[in-house]
Amino acid sequence: MEIFLRLLAFVLNAFGMLVNKILDLVLRRQRPSFPGIRDLLLNKSVVELVTQLRRGEISSVQLVSAYIARIQEVNPSLNAVVEDRFEAALQDARLADQLIAKASSEFDRVALYTKYPILGVPFTVKESCGLKGLSFAVGSLARKNMKAPQDGDVVELVRAAGGIPLLVSANPEFCMSFETSNNIQGRCLNPFDLRRTSAGSSGGEGSLNGCGATTFGVGSDISGSIRLPALFCGVFGHKPTGGLTSVKGHFPYSLTDSKFPKMLQIGPITRFARDLPLLLEIMAGNNKHKLKMSEPVTLKDMKVYYAFGYSGFNCLTHPVVDFDIQLAITKAVKCLERGGVQAKKLDLKFLSNSLEIALVSLVDLKGLPSIVTQRADRDPSMRLLMVELFNSIIGHSIFTKEAMVLEVMKRFNGLMASGNMEEYRQDVQKVKSHLNQLLGTRGVLILPTFHTSALCFHTSLLNVTGIDNLLLFNVLGLPATHVPMGTNKRGMPIGLQVVAAQYQDKLCLKVAAELEAVFHGWVPPVPHATDTK
Repeated sequence: MEIFLRLLAFVLNAFGMLVNKILDLVLRRQRPSFPGIRDLLLNKSVVELVTQLRRGEISSVQLVSAYIARIQEVNPSLNAVVEDRFEAALQDARLADQLIAKASSEFDRVALYTKYPILGVPFTVKESCGLKGLSFAVGSLARKNMKAPQDGDVVELVRAAGGIPLLVSANPEFCMSFETSNNIQGRCLNPFDLRRTSAGSSGGEGSLNGCGATTFGVGSDISGSIRLPALFCGVFGHKPTGGLTSVKGHFPYSLTDSKFPKMLQIGPITRFARDLPLLLEIMAGNNKHKLKMSEPVTLKDMKVYYAFGYSGFNCLTHPVVDFDIQLAITKAVKCLERGGVQAKKLDLKFLSNSLEIALVSLVDLKGLPSIVTQRADRDPSMRLLMVELFNSIIGHSIFTKEAMVLEVMKRFNGLMASGNMEEYRQDVQKVKSHLNQLLGTRGVLILPTFHTSALCFHTSLLNVTGIDNLLLFNVLGLPATHVPMGTNKRGMPIGLQVVAAQYQDKLCLKVAAELEAVFHGWVPPVPHATDTK
């Protein structure tokens, strides 16, 4: 354990919690001005939409048009869209309808949807994941006019399955922040409270999914970047097992670090838990056999471990988890117990070095480009780095302060003594083996996704000590799903994350579906309009 790092974390943690409380008292919730959902098509899961498309009950053009209309309705409030391809999407939809029309018999249509499982279904893409021909700036002014030369691997798989991309959505600069704001796009706002962030780095996807403006989104997660926006915006988000999905075509990307494709994972964000298995299998591509989705999982055969936070000295340097989130975990565990699951509270003392384990893994990543030089093979001088950090803090830099702070932290080894770092690297393997053995093929661990609900802008650095609860499972390569569990007293979404052993993603998704059935999952930020079609 690093004493100086922990002392700094303690001070930062105490100040952050104080600021959060003050802002919660001072800033009243600013509700969005866009209306509730009027078109019933927007309230249907991908699974339901596929059935209706296959039967000819709806057309792809009708579905794509409905989502385009919804995006145009909400985006002026949210600022979640970087660049769209609406006309091209409508053309894709017409082609999909032609394919469906040619399959005249039920047998032909089943065969068609076996080959193209989401034919005619629109979706959205985080800008950093790469959508050919659309913006690939990833929040950096230095890349402002850059376009993606081709689809990222996962985007290509989703398109090959018949999905129709509508747009690329906002992310912070180089995805290096827990709030989505950059010097090109500005702020992407939370659909539940326009004074708060939609989180990061998949903040645009969180925002669009949260207000029913997409069927699902393709997001990426290296330190909670799918799960945190899912929490803040009240939807489901799954980070797959490390190495399950390809991260080729993503920016940033490392060509030299073998650990990078396992820490960064691309996965789905959606309003409906029942869509997650289908979407994950599509995104896994040739690795989908590792998921063994066809093998049934019976709830009563599962075992649940749970915790509300860290124990011992470690809890003093981490934020106190909101009571509403602790209560949500308790309700979830009691619900699963009534379904026949064995539940046991787990002491997280084996994670006493959680902060150091998380930081050393980030510091060790090689081959990633510097935001200052835009190159992986040339780091900026320390003088230039400190000048740009200062300028970013006072708003006189082309770079965002959150990204600059993270780059400086990496240069300083995360404020850890270099002689101790090998011990923390070894801890990674020990903790990974322990959790894989503990959870096995039937166990899950339920934890807070984050210690509080959506943050105000410019407070992410003050709350950074809570992020290792997310980052740890990227480091360990374990699958994790955020599950929405309603809203707190201020009307903001809360929830929890479900973790399983490697390649046991289906256990996370099983628990998510069970909890959705009881607690109803996604809650719209604005009540549905009554004049539904």
